[in-house]
Amino acid sequence: MYGTNSINMQAQYMSQNQSVPKIDSNVDASKLREQTDAFESIIVKMVMDNAAKDEKNLFSEQNDPGDKIYKSMYREELSKASAGSFGFSQMLFDFLSRKN
Repeated sequence: MYGTNSINMQAQYMSQNQSVPKIDSNVDASKLREQTDAFESIIVKMVMDNAAKDEKNLFSEQNDPGDKIYKSMYREELSKASAGSFGFSQMLFDFLSRKN
């Protein structure tokens, strides 16, 4: 039941019954930019979390319970500060702001 043909048939059924939502052309570009930057921030945070998951503590062998939380908060703020500078946001903004 969940083979490739079944998935393709479900995808066709869903695409025939639902229309693709249109983006309002009157929406302020700054709001769209804000959202695309927020999306890029999430992508960057996921990459940073994945890259640092095997990171060892340099200064001590003990596991500090707050260490993971602090490092996660640091990576989150770093990803927010660097949002908009990696190019994902610009590509998404350009794609979503095209007039059809």
